[in-house]
Amino acid sequence: MKNNYINNKAMMLRTIKNLFVLFTLVFFVQSCDLDFQPEDERQSADEALSDPASYKEFLAKIYAGISLSGQQGPAGAPDLAGLDEGFSNYLRLYWKMQQLTTDEAIIGWNDGTIQDLHGQVWTSGNEFIRTMYTRLMYQVTLCNEFLRQTTDDKLSSRGIDDALRAEIQTYRAEARFMRALTYWHAMDLFANPPFVTEDDPTGAFLPEQIQRADLFDFIESELLDILDDMVAPRQNEYGRADRAAAWMVLAKMYLNAEVYTGTSRYADVITYINNITNAGYTIPNTPYFHSFLADNDSNGAQDEVIFTIPFDGLRTQAFGGMTFLVHAPVGGTMDPADFGINGGWFGIRTTPTFVDQFNLDNFDPEAATNAIGTLSEWGLIGSGTPNGWDGPDIPMAEISENVYQGYINFVDGEMKFRFNNAWAINLGLDDSSENPFALAQDGPNIPVEEGLFKVTLDLNTLTYSFDSVDGRELFYTDGQNKDIEEVGPFNQGYAVAKYRNVDVDGNPGSDTSGDHIDTDFPMFRLADAYLMYAEAVLRGGGGSMSTAVDYINEIRQRAYGNAAGNISESDLTLDFIINERSRELYWECHRRTDLVRFGQFSDEGVWQWKGNVPQGTTTESFRDIMPIPATDLGINTNLTQNPGY
Repeated sequence: MKNNYINNKAMMLRTIKNLFVLFTLVFFVQSCDLDFQPEDERQSADEALSDPASYKEFLAKIYAGISLSGQQGPAGAPDLAGLDEGFSNYLRLYWKMQQLTTDEAIIGWNDGTIQDLHGQVWTSGNEFIRTMYTRLMYQVTLCNEFLRQTTDDKLSSRGIDDALRAEIQTYRAEARFMRALTYWHAMDLFANPPFVTEDDPTGAFLPEQIQRADLFDFIESELLDILDDMVAPRQNEYGRADRAAAWMVLAKMYLNAEVYTGTSRYADVITYINNITNAGYTIPNTPYFHSFLADNDSNGAQDEVIFTIPFDGLRTQAFGGMTFLVHAPVGGTMDPADFGINGGWFGIRTTPTFVDQFNLDNFDPEAATNAIGTLSEWGLIGSGTPNGWDGPDIPMAEISENVYQGYINFVDGEMKFRFNNAWAINLGLDDSSENPFALAQDGPNIPVEEGLFKVTLDLNTLTYSFDSVDGRELFYTDGQNKDIEEVGPFNQGYAVAKYRNVDVDGNPGSDTSGDHIDTDFPMFRLADAYLMYAEAVLRGGGGSMSTAVDYINEIRQRAYGNAAGNISESDLTLDFIINERSRELYWECHRRTDLVRFGQFSDEGVWQWKGNVPQGTTTESFRDIMPIPATDLGINTNLTQNPGY
């Protein structure tokens, strides 16, 4: 399915080359150095769209507006000029707006004003904010032009038959969805952007500004109007939006409606999340990290994805998107081969505030071991264990045939596996094996370091593993300082190893150069929907508290690999939700919106280098909304700057 979608993207480049000059950028007024750049080869719309296949190719260009940044890839014919083509990619820019401005991410590069994002000291002249704004307006323009070119009159004049016209009606619904998604991003970031639809003229004019509450009403009405024309959930081609994607954007808007309009809509969140949870999506019975690998379109992770942005290392090449999200977090002592790439970009890390979201001070290792299986006669002993070499073994539980597991608080030292508190059967390292986790009778002691770990002993393969208790804790710490004393050096702050360009077996992606990435970006997942349901219940939207707890525990059972992380109703609070959303959804473009909704983005909430000071500080509340770029204000007299800028 993914290949069909990617092939459509490749084919659309031919059609878009002909259509390109028809997409008159009505927002060209925003900046003379970010003008839309037409190709030289020109055809009329009727000529370009006389081929029935061109409509699907045109639609593919709209979808590709999020993943690609130009007409040929990875660079050389950009949609927007004035900023490096890699920097101007929609997903890369949106990720920076949603993540670099928060406690989840910091970047060491010193390109222009990029560090102002994490410091929350940006101005209306920030080029990254300006280019995000431009990219949003460009995407709206593509959608508007598709809708102009697919009216009944236009299709009739080109002799399009009834069968294709019915299919184009579905394409139109998807184009309206993509425009609604883009306008939601614009409303969330900029509150009061310029507003243009297919009913406005093309060419040079000054768009009117729309107020946030009015834009909310427009997006809501668009999404409700297209629902019946959208393909049923999980029935569309991979990478294309279906009815559930529209439900998800509606639910997202309703969850944040109090921020956008001043009126809460939590009951509506419950309604549309119920639609999604009844549509056949499931939390896969696979480790959390599988959802962010090169084969996440086929390894089971796809079963929970409601809307995805596909990438292919050979056919969707760009220096934004997933190429950025896999390369930029790799540096220091990290081995690029582990990530399926040819080298790291030494850029992104995270803050101690996010690392501390995984604090397990209240986690009871003994109780957790008792909860996951029947205690066995296998156990651990050693100088690194609480009982030392002289005390009894730390017990392990049998979780399946010949597989044992236990939770242990280690100190720096050594350990071995033993049976029945005796030395007749004891397992240490197997020096003869190339597998560093292989075991052998009477083998050397196993070194351990301080920390709380889930320890697994597999007698079927004679191997062991030490894993994080919460499998979502995908940090790389070797050579990294937890605290960030300086922003620039890569070793300041833990690295995040969430996205990788390898499959579940460790094989790298399809681009043998190691530049471009096969990993797809999961824009909306079922886990997010579950967390939204629980939050809406807590905020008085109705629904069922027991169902909310069940949803949270389903998420956490994947994270922990068992029921050791399950919560009860008394644990389910709004403070828990905002932290759990961070643990589950980090680096997936949700954090800024979440922090604004919880009142913790600007004048509350502190993390290192917020406010551009090492210890962090609060910032002005007007920063909950981004500024309208000064370049657009200087030309479009219909625009008024957002308060505070």
